[in-house]
Amino acid sequence: MVEGADWDYSGGVNLPEQNAPLRKDASMDLLNDILRNPMDEDYRAVAARGGPRRPASRLAVLVICLVIGAMFTLSAVQTTRAAPVAATEREQLIRQARDQEQEQEQLRDDIERMRTENADIRAGLLADSEDARIAQTEIQRLAPGAGEVPVSGPGIIIVVDDAPAVREDKLNRVLDKDLQMMVNGLWLAGAEAIAINGHRVSSLTAIRNAGDAVTVNYRSLTRPYRVEVIGDPHTLAARFADSPGGQIWQGLAQNYEMRFDIIQAEEIQLRADPSLGLNHARRAT
Repeated sequence: MVEGADWDYSGGVNLPEQNAPLRKDASMDLLNDILRNPMDEDYRAVAARGGPRRPASRLAVLVICLVIGAMFTLSAVQTTRAAPVAATEREQLIRQARDQEQEQEQLRDDIERMRTENADIRAGLLADSEDARIAQTEIQRLAPGAGEVPVSGPGIIIVVDDAPAVREDKLNRVLDKDLQMMVNGLWLAGAEAIAINGHRVSSLTAIRNAGDAVTVNYRSLTRPYRVEVIGDPHTLAARFADSPGGQIWQGLAQNYEMRFDIIQAEEIQLRADPSLGLNHARRAT
């Protein structure tokens, strides 16, 4: 350095002062940039182009809608055309079922008529034998309980049915075992003859469930179930209430709201069981 020389720094480079203070948000530059520009540049460029959708996409959507509409229309037309056919087939099945029921009723009447004729012939043939008369008397005594002959007399009528609102577990519906317990309790109470919905009950009668229906001798019953019982109307109901079957039904009525009505009847007429037949026979000596 030359002593006494004056130096001029006015045109030189201004360097930052080492001790100059930093901005308070200098460490938040990245966050500030995100806040100022929330959309990526590529997305901004695509959004700026805009414009309508491609015609091909619209055409594909239109074709799909037309195909779905055509399928619904075809299904509706087929359902409409099939409805009369289904209704006709249903009516034919109902008519066939009714015809079969009438034919069965006629066959039952024929069986009862022939059984009565056979009984008269048998009584006439055995009238000259003392042993035969004793046997005939025993047959006549046992025939009503066995359901072999039609009977009539005073007794009680019991009407049972499902509860008004059926539960999911179906515990408040009448089952075959419920009717079995009732019939057994009535025999214990002194019943002389029993019928359920007009079907005579004997020692050979089968009470079973078939799907949702209860059957007696494999014939389906409809609700409500009407149990007609011939016996002493003054004691039969009380004795049945004390039997296991009567106690079970009292519990079903109280706990499950199942219908259980008992009324007295002055005259009950029960038909014979047409399913009974002669299985064994031997010559009397």
